[in-house]
Amino acid sequence: MKFILATKQHMTQLFDDDGRAYPATLLTAGPVTVTQAKSQECDGYSAVQVGFGAQKAHRLSAQVRGHLKNLGPFRTLREFRLPESEAALERGTTLDISQFTPGERVRVSGVSKGKGFQGVVKRHGFKGGPRSHGQKHSEREPGSIGGGGRAGGRVVKGMRMAGRMGGDRVTVKNLKVLGVDQTTNTLLLRGAVPGRRGTLVEIRG
Repeated sequence: MKFILATKQHMTQLFDDDGRAYPATLLTAGPVTVTQAKSQECDGYSAVQVGFGAQKAHRLSAQVRGHLKNLGPFRTLREFRLPESEAALERGTTLDISQFTPGERVRVSGVSKGKGFQGVVKRHGFKGGPRSHGQKHSEREPGSIGGGGRAGGRVVKGMRMAGRMGGDRVTVKNLKVLGVDQTTNTLLLRGAVPGRRGTLVEIRG
């Protein structure tokens, strides 16, 4: 299983030999260091914990500093589950983007952009009310949310209404690797990746 942590940089375009343009996202990926290896016998499941990014040591608690002894302070710690058939990596192992090759498919997980409190048209794709026959301010209203004919006049659970939108964990599958640059630790993926610039994302092969 291939995995690495990365930060989103920006989107760009990539032209192929035929002149077709593809949307692409540039990521700064790795290197990451294995900080803990969990096994089925000791922890009940197989996984590895990795550290990514530099951090000042005094900003970490004493417990975390002891956990990361002889490895250096990291800004982020993340855990990746491993198949039971795959051997766990040893503590201190470093992983970089050399494990990925152009042309393969990966899935990327991250937190999407927060959009605040939004109405039903933007949040759920409602078409809104009619624009004629005396309707004055109903262009983006949700319409009826209950009534005697449905659920006894109450508002049923799960009713799609206005509310906070975004800020959710999103996984995008089947993204194609367009380029790998080991000198700058940059990874170029086709398509869009969730989050804003600087968002931490998880890449799995």
